[in-house]
Amino acid sequence: MAIKYIPEPFRIKMVETIKMLTREEREQKIAEAKYNVFNLRSEDVYIDLLTDSGTNAMSQEQWAGVIRGDEAYAGGSSYFKLIETAQDIFGYKYIQPVHQGRAAEKVLFGLLLEEGKYSISNMHFDTTRAHVELAGGRAIDCVVAEAADPAKRAPFKGNMDVEKLESLINEYGAEKIGLVIMTVTNNSAGGQPVSVQNVRETAEICKKYGIKFCIDAARYAENAYFVKQRESGYENKSIKDIVKEMFSYADMFTMSAKKDTIVNMGGLIGIKEDEELFQACKARTISFEGFTTYGGLSGRDLEALAIGLYEGLDESYLRYRIGQLEYLASRLDEAGIAYQSPVGGHGLFVDAKAMFPHIPYYEFPGQALAIELYKEAGIRACDIGSYMLGNDPDTGEQLKSKFEFTRLAIPRRVYTQAHIDIMAEALIAIKERASEVRGYRITWEPPILRHFQASLEPINK
Repeated sequence: MAIKYIPEPFRIKMVETIKMLTREEREQKIAEAKYNVFNLRSEDVYIDLLTDSGTNAMSQEQWAGVIRGDEAYAGGSSYFKLIETAQDIFGYKYIQPVHQGRAAEKVLFGLLLEEGKYSISNMHFDTTRAHVELAGGRAIDCVVAEAADPAKRAPFKGNMDVEKLESLINEYGAEKIGLVIMTVTNNSAGGQPVSVQNVRETAEICKKYGIKFCIDAARYAENAYFVKQRESGYENKSIKDIVKEMFSYADMFTMSAKKDTIVNMGGLIGIKEDEELFQACKARTISFEGFTTYGGLSGRDLEALAIGLYEGLDESYLRYRIGQLEYLASRLDEAGIAYQSPVGGHGLFVDAKAMFPHIPYYEFPGQALAIELYKEAGIRACDIGSYMLGNDPDTGEQLKSKFEFTRLAIPRRVYTQAHIDIMAEALIAIKERASEVRGYRITWEPPILRHFQASLEPINK
């Protein structure tokens, strides 16, 4: 029996019309999109789970902030409101706004990485890996072993393998490790949380070897909620206090504010106390993003971001937010559909390898399931597997991902229980005909971040 759905802690004040195309129309649209869900028009999608990034519904307070936004080119009041809010939450001296998370990576990573250097992470997400490589570095993933078993229920499957981390540092040499990145929650591992203890232990290793420690903070509030629920000693602490302790162990952070800050555009760089590094970030921000006090954003974006930083910490909201995923997961449990368990914070990662054991990694089972979801119910999801991972930057060979997931990323404050039920029913229907589904081959791809643009075709065997 499915767990009880947690009611929304808000009322709906405005709606957006969506429509379901016929099955024949959906099959035509995905073929015209060359079997790449990023090429679909949003108007042809019924339930859009492509990402939870920038797809959220803002509150009435945030929309009021949009009206109040100070659009001054330099020194606007909305900028100072954002800086003071971020300093209060994260405890960092220096905060630099940018237009989104990958902009933060572009600004920061070029100062820390170069050819011959490495970035080690609990898992690099696609854009993070790309910016490591664009800076000349190479990315090494170092997640705990239990993350590789989707069926295993462990409280912190997003953790860094600290023993392996230290071994890698000794193997490559500390001077060649440009930075260590802790992604919270661990997106590529299935939205799995990281414990505060693991952050602390990772920080101790970085300090021991003189290596910069960076938090990828896109889903910092969801991670803190999981800590409160699962980590001993934190059950009576506030979400804000957990966040502040977690960030106290790092030297810096990058953030896509399009996730837990519940806005449609925005990002942050935080530097705890390294003024020289911050000044270098400011210089690169001017080159890449615009002037430092708007960082590629309008004043109204800065204002909404400042408000959303606090709203994302609200515990009743987070209980509902995580509860949506737990409800969906319980329906899949009833149907015997495998996913990265326990369910993560921002999305449910279906184990496409388990659903399609006959499709090898180089025929992209995660992408195949994403395409089937669109055909079945007009749902747009995305591959988090070998298709997204891409090719080895040195050899050009297809990389084999640890996972073959299809991610159903749930936008914040957007979909209802009825929509969640449609997601479950679509997956159940696909499972019933899973043996008939075939894989895909790439007919064209760009050299980096291929999954955004590649063209595919079905393999008919």
